Amino acid sequence: MRFGNLTRLISLSLVTALGCASEPGAQSPAVAAQDAATASDSFALAREAMVDDQIHARGIKAPAVLTAMRKVPRHRFVPAEVTHMAYNDHAVPIGSGQTISQPYIVAYMTEAAEISPRDKVLEIGTGSGYQAAILGEVAREVYTIEIIPELADGARKTLAELGYTNVHPKTGNGYLGWPENGPFDAILVTAAPGGKMVIPVGEIVQNMMIIEKTANGVVERRTIPVRFVPMTGKPQR
Repeated sequence: MRFGNLTRLISLSLVTALGCASEPGAQSPAVAAQDAATASDSFALAREAMVDDQIHARGIKAPAVLTAMRKVPRHRFVPAEVTHMAYNDHAVPIGSGQTISQPYIVAYMTEAAEISPRDKVLEIGTGSGYQAAILGEVAREVYTIEIIPELADGARKTLAELGYTNVHPKTGNGYLGWPENGPFDAILVTAAPGGKMVIPVGEIVQNMMIIEKTANGVVERRTIPVRFVPMTGKPQR
């Protein structure tokens, strides 16, 4: 067994145990502090294993993206009852029929958008805020829109608690964009002049599309197969 896989199994076992354990009675401050430190260390190990085994091993090479994925505490962006699954290699439910995307997909979309530290980015579909936090680590400013109020409120709270002052959440309809803060250098899910769009396309069979508007016209690339929940809020014709 590779060392990375062994580390992942150990760390995820610790996270699962800590997330599921329930001790009767009140803990002393010292015990509570020790438990919190142990949980923090376990999540850090799980996050490192996630990057090594799920992301870097699959070809994600951008240093800024790998650094962001190692830094952002993914477990803070999922409901408490599924914290133990935060670093698993699959999407995780976050309520309201939505999910936090598979870690690899988050990394892939971020790398595909080729974001620089000077860029201003628009994200359509904040969800729990995890992708926005990753973008906040690599971009100058991030504007993110979520149509479901409960998710938008939760993401706003988590992002504020983690200190992401360059990430600006908005409750609204992503189909309408955020024109008052445009133009954007890159957009995830929708498009902008002179930028890129990284978007899952399809219903039952989906593919990730990278669409770029260049001086010579629009260039489209169909890349990997994916599975996302349907986008809500489409205007009726």
